[in-house]
Amino acid sequence: MNKENKNYNKKKKIDDNLKVIPLGGLGEVGRNMMLLEYKDSILIIDMGFRMPEETMPGIDYIIPDISYLLENKRYKNVVGVVITHGHYDHIGAVPYVWNRIGNPPIYAAPLAKGITMKRQDEFKDQPKLDINEIKDGSKIKLGVFEVEFFRQNHSIPDNMGLLIKTPVGNIVHTSDFKFDDFPVNEQPTDFKKLERIAKDGVHLLMCDSTGAEEPGHSLSEKDIYENMDKIFAGAKGRIIMATFSSLINRIQQAVTLSEKYNRKVGFIGHSMRSNVEVTKKLGYLKSQKGTLLKKVAEVNNLPDNQVAILCTGAQGEENAGLMKIATGEHQSISIKPGDTIVFSSSVIPGNERSVQMLKDDFIRQKANVFHYKMMDIHAGGHAQRDEIKQMISIMKPKFFMPVHGQYSMLFANARLAEDECGYKEEQTILADNGNIINITKDKAFIDKKSVSAEYIMVDGLGIGDVGEVVLRDRQMLAKDGIFVIIAVVNRKTGKVQESPDVISRGFVYLKESKDLLYQARKKVIATIEKSTTSGQVTNWTYVKDNVRNNLGDFLFQKTERRPMVLPVIIEV
Repeated sequence: MNKENKNYNKKKKIDDNLKVIPLGGLGEVGRNMMLLEYKDSILIIDMGFRMPEETMPGIDYIIPDISYLLENKRYKNVVGVVITHGHYDHIGAVPYVWNRIGNPPIYAAPLAKGITMKRQDEFKDQPKLDINEIKDGSKIKLGVFEVEFFRQNHSIPDNMGLLIKTPVGNIVHTSDFKFDDFPVNEQPTDFKKLERIAKDGVHLLMCDSTGAEEPGHSLSEKDIYENMDKIFAGAKGRIIMATFSSLINRIQQAVTLSEKYNRKVGFIGHSMRSNVEVTKKLGYLKSQKGTLLKKVAEVNNLPDNQVAILCTGAQGEENAGLMKIATGEHQSISIKPGDTIVFSSSVIPGNERSVQMLKDDFIRQKANVFHYKMMDIHAGGHAQRDEIKQMISIMKPKFFMPVHGQYSMLFANARLAEDECGYKEEQTILADNGNIINITKDKAFIDKKSVSAEYIMVDGLGIGDVGEVVLRDRQMLAKDGIFVIIAVVNRKTGKVQESPDVISRGFVYLKESKDLLYQARKKVIATIEKSTTSGQVTNWTYVKDNVRNNLGDFLFQKTERRPMVLPVIIEV
């Protein structure tokens, strides 16, 4: 066989592989976006965002890197986007990504569709979404892929797992899931359907890993409801409950209990009000007439024991409703002694201190505070180890791939499959964002090559225009401040004509640093006059660089701080 034929057959063999390419969601919580690629067909699963880290000042969201799809206009091969559920870590990037990849058709259940379209309304310059509505049991053909949607319990209704039939075998994507025998606002898991799916053979199981480090079985929403009932029954004053705006099932519990104990419900927070509007319109949030108030200020006209307020901010977010209430900055609601504050969510790692300070503020104001460490008033929406083992036992996949979670969660999930479910290491796929996972009928392996899966940061209207350099500047400004020196220089003589002006922000207090400023001015004058030559053309960029470097070194020597130094030279 000649070399050309060998290369052709090798390329043909690679093209016959199914490629699984995660652009987000692996090694992190959020930013979920997965590609399935077979020859000229690309199927996208979810388009989510994640929240910024503490080291990313000013950043609103982080979205998936779609460079791979933009290269060579590969997005033209996208046959469709399937959405598992309506949480922002699965749909939040739609307004930033969808129109850049050719506006492919989107398929989502009614609630996910409603929340996605409601959010799209906030982006006036974006085209109107046309989302195809699916339901439990829906089957669609997208290129070489056949997708069947099946219902899974989570913390939001209309959560869909995916059975994807591909040329190399059946893939099951669990979505975020848990097994709850007594869920709120939806039916329990349909185990017969899961068994029917497994009967046809599962080549690859992509399994939620968020709870893989947690032993046992996740709490049922029934347990949460019973404990919440105790809080509502014992509260003498107002109840102010903070939770995620996307925890629709928890919001329904609070509304139901409010009606049981004759309380009216007000809402605080844009995302909370928006999701309540969508879920109420679609019939997912059920309430009696008059229970839900149009404006939260109406609670001020009611006796305290007839008031319940639902708000965002359980993570201690600076601009969220709960924080504004605690600090007295909310325009309608302030804390009264005897109020009951309920934190109905677990604390996201990194937010512990903010949440603790918020609790302390409420306690100082003589409010009663309840949180998930005191009693079970929050259940996660993710399967823990016993449930994952049960899912693996039902599906019996040939290959197992952990998805959705920090790397330690993915690792725990892979080890669970190997140590407790009998899988060999070559059957488990522990991948990172950007990896190309090749799936054949006989094996699964990670390619040596990878695709770009960098953080794409959203700041206001800017998408991807804030990179490492800008972030580093922001971090420097936040840490050591800024030092601006303004010098007027005679372009003919190269001499500084008068004492340079100084502007300092976040570095030193000028009135108490006169000696430092005097020496800094002397250093700047000397540097400028040494860097210029009388009667010759001056490279002012070179002069500014010298001033920046010399002054920066001087300030560090005197203060051991490194402010951002901005020299401004005015030629006269």
